[in-house]
Amino acid sequence: MQSLLALCAVQVTRHQKMACRALSSLPRELYPALFRAAFMYGRTLVLQALVQTWPFPCLSFRQLLPHPKQMGWPKRPRRESVQAVILALLAPAPRRKPQLRVLDMTGFLDASCGQDPTTMSMWARSVAVARTCLSAETQARAAQRLAKRRKLDPQASVTSPVEVHTDLLVNRTSYNVLKEALQTSTSGPLRLRCRDLWAEELSGPSTVALLELLDPVCLRQVDLRFNNLGLSGLCTVIPHMAKFTHLLSLKLQYSNVDVRQLTAEAEGSFQRFVSAIGQLKSLKELNMGSSRLSGRLYQLLSCLQSPLESLELPFCALLPGDLSYLTQSPHATHLKKLDLSGNKLSGDHLGPFQILLREASATLLCLDITECQLMDSHLLNTLPTLCRCTHLRYLGLYGNPVASAGVKTLLEQSRLLSELQLIVYPVPVDCYKDLPWPPSSASLLEGTVDEEKLASVQAELQQLQQAIQRHDVLWTMDIYGHSSFDYFSL
Repeated sequence: MQSLLALCAVQVTRHQKMACRALSSLPRELYPALFRAAFMYGRTLVLQALVQTWPFPCLSFRQLLPHPKQMGWPKRPRRESVQAVILALLAPAPRRKPQLRVLDMTGFLDASCGQDPTTMSMWARSVAVARTCLSAETQARAAQRLAKRRKLDPQASVTSPVEVHTDLLVNRTSYNVLKEALQTSTSGPLRLRCRDLWAEELSGPSTVALLELLDPVCLRQVDLRFNNLGLSGLCTVIPHMAKFTHLLSLKLQYSNVDVRQLTAEAEGSFQRFVSAIGQLKSLKELNMGSSRLSGRLYQLLSCLQSPLESLELPFCALLPGDLSYLTQSPHATHLKKLDLSGNKLSGDHLGPFQILLREASATLLCLDITECQLMDSHLLNTLPTLCRCTHLRYLGLYGNPVASAGVKTLLEQSRLLSELQLIVYPVPVDCYKDLPWPPSSASLLEGTVDEEKLASVQAELQQLQQAIQRHDVLWTMDIYGHSSFDYFSL
């Protein structure tokens, strides 16, 4: 619910021209409330005036803007609001000396904003910020040339630089403009500082060129997705990350890594890759999604200098020995997030998996075991250990061949998990038509569902949820319709 101050700020910013004229006479303590209202409701004239006359050294989205789920505010900011803040950095300096030194756009706007056409996607924001940095440099040079022609002091037109902290999403289309902006921002009026870097479909040399331009202190996360680098490419890229002293998260999903049958040359590349990972002293999150790591997990993780808190190994063809290593490793007792999706956890894998759950029970917040070939007997056998994870907030079970009876038992037992917020459960196998047995993941994803029977089971689950009074837990079969539990939000 909005406060009285917030309601007043919303009304004031509705009359944009009057609000802009009144800014110079308003106390600076009102600026945060006015910015919040103008940003969330798309009052672009007021926004630009606020940024240009901002009376504090720092303007931080995370500190000023409401949480997306906060009552009384629009769910997402409009595209025009983000554009207005960025363009305000190019406006002529106001009469009074600007106080703004840091514009922090990180954290509030995530990648999922790109799914909403009324907002600005992360890729578009990255390009807009980059172009603004380049335009600011062009303006600064033009001002210096003009001052020189008029025989004025060229430094008189130079204003104090503003650091723009942002998250960047770069692909082959935006690579050149982002690279040029990073090169320019080392000495320009706008200094681009990247906190989280997402790089898609870039070559190894292009990725290295970007990394060399990033501030070694600011970078927190690197996500190299769909780059198909392979072991040789990763050996080229990863050593350049050692300089990032605050790098906490590294994601290398879909990197075309398969260590099951290596040639002598590829074995050397794997050893160099492991050594390079070991040089990342602050690493707390690692994602090796879709890398075939069968039997080699111990080599990869034992080189790390401190325990991981988030480990994502979806579709990594893990063997029972890999899980056994993990149970005995220092990582097990520190894990907050664990993703084993797409790995077999039944049969010989079940015992080590249950031991791993027991070891991680004191810290585990998010567990994703989607498509792990878990049937009712496996789930029921695992429930006592699972219920020891008393801080668990998220459980992903979609794509497992579990019947409605198993889902109901899980729901009943979930009352023991007091911090649980979300469970993504599978379509019960008894709600399919003509399902082959045992069903493959493809059969579960593509099989024909008996909608009438599924509706009946869902109604029973709702009644059971009411009976155990767990209305605070969202039970869903939608694996995409909810926000993910990001490591940095845990």
